[in-house]
Parts: sequence; structure tokens; C-alpha cells
Amino acid sequence: MSAADPKPTTVRDEWRGRTPRRGRNDRRAHAHASWWAFAVHRVSGIALAVFLPLHFLALSSALRGDAALDGFLRFTDRPLFKIAEWLLVVLLAVHLAGGVRLLLIEFRPWSGLRKDLIAVSGGAGLAVGLVFALALLK
Repeated sequence: MSAADPKPTTVRDEWRGRTPRRGRNDRRAHAHASWWAFAVHRVSGIALAVFLPLHFLALSSALRGDAALDGFLRFTDRPLFKIAEWLLVVLLAVHLAGGVRLLLIEFRPWSGLRKDLIAVSGGAGLAVGLVFALALLK
């Protein structure tokens, strides 16, 4: 074994003349519920941050007068915008529920990843999305 090679981590690796694999555990973490909760919380936060300037743009049309606002509202009265509105509400609900989950983990006396809180926050977000979808259909 040369000086540039990393040292084997176990006796078996040393006996077989192997060097340890790097990054072997990286993919296993992606299967855990807490990693998915982190990913959904991060993506929903980024999506909400992207939406905010678009929302300000829509509100600025009201400053140009009633006709501009009515034109914008007619433009957004399409199925694609309704789907995007539903997705936005789902993202907001999931982000809120995930944030509450994180606050409970931080400030409550229990420890651990609390998979039950992940399930409750995901279910709450989907329930709000279902209620909003039903309201859009009326």
C-alpha cells in the first residue's frame, strides 16, 4: 500500500488490501422520512419565495387602475392558473406544517426525528390542499 492511499478502516479491508469506499452512506439517507421532510420544506420555501415577486406584480396592477386589475384577473381565470393556485396553497400548508413540526421538535422535551410529526405535517398539508381543491371546483 502506498503512502497516498487512505488507511483501511477494518481488519477485513486491510487483509484484502482494499481501501474504504467513499460516499457509501450518502444515498441511504435519502430514503429516510426526515430527509424527505427537509427536502419538501426547503423546496416549498423556495417556491413561496419565487411566488412573492409575482404576487407583488399582480398587486401593482391595481395601482394602474380598475381596468388593469380587471384585465389581470380575467387573464388569471384559466385552468392553468387555478392549478397553480392550488399548488401554491398546498405548498404553503406543507411549509407551515413542516415549520410547526420543527418548532415542536426544538422546544418540546422529546428528542429524535419524530416520524409521527412528519406524517401529521404531511397529512395536514394534503388535507388543506384537498379542501382547497374542493372549494375551487364549486
